[in-house]
Amino acid sequence: MDPWSDLPRHATENRDFWNGMADDWVAAGEHSWAQEEPTWGTWAVSERDLEMLPSDMRGMRAVELGCGTGYVSAWMARRGAQVTGIDVSERQLATARRLADEHGVALTLLHGSAEATPFPDATFDFAISEYGAAIWCDPDVWIPEAFRILTPGGRLVFLGNHPLAQVCAPLDGSRVTERLERPYFDMRVLDWTTVEVDPGGIEFCLGHADWYTLFRRVGFVVEDYREPRPAEDAGDNPFPVPAAWARRWPSEQVWKLRKVAADRSATA
Repeated sequence: MDPWSDLPRHATENRDFWNGMADDWVAAGEHSWAQEEPTWGTWAVSERDLEMLPSDMRGMRAVELGCGTGYVSAWMARRGAQVTGIDVSERQLATARRLADEHGVALTLLHGSAEATPFPDATFDFAISEYGAAIWCDPDVWIPEAFRILTPGGRLVFLGNHPLAQVCAPLDGSRVTERLERPYFDMRVLDWTTVEVDPGGIEFCLGHADWYTLFRRVGFVVEDYREPRPAEDAGDNPFPVPAAWARRWPSEQVWKLRKVAADRSATA
């Protein structure tokens, strides 16, 4: 029996999408694994500016939700954490395992969805997603799941697309414009599987009020929020947001959350 048969369409679509393009991300994974210091997002913003990771992770149990080629997991392991990565793409995980062996970094890498992890309650002290679950998983499912597997006081940090960039994204999949191309309210699911330009997978993005409502319902408090910006000399990349656009308007966002309460979703 296919273990994915009970998962929603977006999970299987995204698995197939990333398996199909895994070779295209090998070089980027190798580059990131070789970095001494982390950089983040499509604009390679420095760890010094974003402070995504604790500086000392010795003794911490950490999980990367949607780990891809595993470079974020490697950065955490090098800071002393005991790290687990989970991803829907078998082929991305194959690259992660190869690079972990080559670099001598001990990681636990699992094939699975961040929406339905195999971990017991309160397993991890720290959870992170750079894209990965942050955009490819249903937030109404993966955010409560992250809460469940974190210890009391544990932190979740994630980086993904900014809602402003999404409302300026044309319906045909072409590059963002300086116009509002789609509604801000109820944009939640962005299905790129059949667009005319550069078809992709199925993404999720909430407006800010919806993010706050979700965090409060689940039991997270927001400790920090960032809007990464490309450097003045940053060039364009293969993604649909030009650097000049992202210097004027935010294309990415970082949420930093802490688990402080029992799950209230059943009574909210």
